[in-house]
Amino acid sequence: MSMISLAVRLRSRAHFSVKRNGAGKPGVIIGTSAGRRNQARQRVGILIAGFAVVFLVVGGRLVQYGLSAPAETASIGGSGHVIASRPDIVDRNGHLLATDLNTMSLYAEPRKIVDADEVVEKLATVIPNLDWRDTHRKLQSGSAFQWLRRQLTPKQQSDILALGIPGIGFRPEKRRFYPGGVTASHILGHVNVDNQGLAGIERYLDQQGFADLRAAGLTSNASLEPVRLSIDLRVQNIVREVVANAMTDYEAEAAGAVVLDAETGEVLAMASVPDYDPNEPSRTLPGGGVDKEYEKGWFNRMSNATFEMGSTFKSFTLAMGLDAGKVNLNSVVDASRPIRMGGFTIKDFKGKNRPLSIPEVFQYSSNIGTAAVADMVGIEGHQQFLTKMGLLSRMQTEMPGVAIPTQPRTWKKINSVTISFGHGVATTPLQTAVAAAALMNGGHLIPPTFLPRSPEETKFVSQRVIKETTSADMRFLYNWNGVKGSGRRAQVEGFHVGGKTGTADKVINGRYAKDINFNAFLAAFPMDKPKYIVLSIIDAPKTGENGGRTAAANAAPMVKSIIGRSAPLLGVKPRFGDLGAEQWLANY
Repeated sequence: MSMISLAVRLRSRAHFSVKRNGAGKPGVIIGTSAGRRNQARQRVGILIAGFAVVFLVVGGRLVQYGLSAPAETASIGGSGHVIASRPDIVDRNGHLLATDLNTMSLYAEPRKIVDADEVVEKLATVIPNLDWRDTHRKLQSGSAFQWLRRQLTPKQQSDILALGIPGIGFRPEKRRFYPGGVTASHILGHVNVDNQGLAGIERYLDQQGFADLRAAGLTSNASLEPVRLSIDLRVQNIVREVVANAMTDYEAEAAGAVVLDAETGEVLAMASVPDYDPNEPSRTLPGGGVDKEYEKGWFNRMSNATFEMGSTFKSFTLAMGLDAGKVNLNSVVDASRPIRMGGFTIKDFKGKNRPLSIPEVFQYSSNIGTAAVADMVGIEGHQQFLTKMGLLSRMQTEMPGVAIPTQPRTWKKINSVTISFGHGVATTPLQTAVAAAALMNGGHLIPPTFLPRSPEETKFVSQRVIKETTSADMRFLYNWNGVKGSGRRAQVEGFHVGGKTGTADKVINGRYAKDINFNAFLAAFPMDKPKYIVLSIIDAPKTGENGGRTAAANAAPMVKSIIGRSAPLLGVKPRFGDLGAEQWLANY
C-alpha cells in the first residue's frame, strides 16, 4: 500500500467513532463532530440549571426580606433611642418658659475607624472639653455604635463635617431650652440628655402620662399643645432677683420667696437661691466631675425642705384660740412672767412684762402670751387644728419631691407650748403660705397649684377650716402688726400690707444655734380684701437693714421690695388718704 492511500484511509477513520453496545461489541458508528455537539448541549443545560437555582435562591431571599420587619442597625438606631418632642411650657400670659430645639448628636462606628488617635485629635479642635481618654476608649472598643457627643451646635456639626473623618456620623435629636435660664429653674425643673423630665414641672408632665406616650412613639416630631402655668414671668423675675440680692446683701446661706393668690391657690412666683441654670443641669468641671457649688442649687427650699418657721406660727396659734372661742380681740393674757416647764424657761424677746391684749401679743410677738392661748385650747385640740390647716401632712401639689413636715412622735405639754411660737414642728415655707391664705380669704384652705385654676374649679378643691369671723379677726391682726408692729418694715405706701415676722434659732445637728437665725416674713395685701400672700425666707443671714439679724431687718424688706415692684403688675391699685391702712384699722 502506498503512502498516499494509507493517509487517505486514516483521515477517513478520524471522522467516525464506534459506539459499542452493552455486550462490548461494536454498535452504531457516530461521527466525531456529532459527539461534540451532544457534549456542548449537556454543558449548556447544566449552566442553565445552575443559573436557575441561583436566581431562585436570590428571589426567595428578596421575598423573605420584603415580608420581614426592618432591622434597626446600631449606626442608625442607637439602642432603641427615640427622638421625642416635649410640649412648650408658657406662663399665664403666654410667655415662653421652655421649648424644644432641633440639634445633632455625634456618633462613631468604631469598626470603621482606621486611626483612633487621629480622630480624637481632630475632634478636639472642634469640641471643647473633649475627654480624650474616654473618646479614645470608645473608638477602639470595636463595637458597632458609640455616642461621642450629644446635642452639638450647628457650627460644631459643620466644622466636624469639614474634617472628613470616616466612621463617624450625626443623628437628629431634641434639646430642651429655657429662655429665662435661672429665672424659674426650681419650678420648671430640667430634663436629661434624652429629653426625659427629671425635676419640677418637667417631671410632673412625664408622671401625667407623657412618658408613656413618648415610649409608644406618639410624641416623635409631633406638634404638642403648650402647657400653661399659673406663673407670671414678670413677677417671677422680680422675686428671683430680690431673693438673689438678699442672699448676697445679707450674707446668707440661702433665701427664697413665694407669691400666692389667696383666692385660688395659684402660685404666681416662687424662687429659691442658690439655684441653677436648667440649660446646664449638671455642669461639669474641666477636669471632670460635677461643680459642687452648682450642685447646691438643685435644692428647692420652698417646697422640698422643711424648717421651723418661728413666730409666723403665732398666726395659727391665735387663729386657733379665736376660732375655738377661747379668746377674742379684747381678751387679755398674762405675759408678765416667764414660763418654767420641764427644765426650760420660756420668755419673750424684748418682753413688756405685763398683761397683754391679743393684738399686743401679736404686735410684740409674745411667746408667753401665745403659749397661754395654746394652753387654753389643749394639746389634742392644738394638734388637730394644725393638721386641719395642712401644716402637719404632706402638701398636695404638682411639684414633685415635696417634703413631709416633721412633728413630735408624742405631743406633750412642752411640745404644744413651743410649737405655739414656731419651735418643734418643721414644715415647708410654701405650705405655710397656703395655710396663711386660709386665714386671709375667709377661712378656706385651698391646695396650691402651678397650673391655672378658675374660681369654679377652686370651689371643688377648697374646704372651710376656720370661721369667717376668725378670718376677719386675723386680717385685723395682720393689719395691726403691719401698721404698729414688726410688719412696718414691709409696709409699701398705698398697698396696705399686713404681716408677721418670724425669727427662729436655726437647728444645727439637733441643737438650736443661738447666733444663727432662720428668718421669715409672712405678708398679705391689700389688707381691706387680701388677694395675695407673700412669704420670704432667709437662712443664716449675718446682717440686715441697719445691721440687724432679725426677720424685721432682712425678711421684711424682701417682702417690701417684692410687693412694691410687682403689685402694679398684678393689677393692684394703690390707695392713699382715707382709704389707707391707718384709716381702715381705725374703722374696724
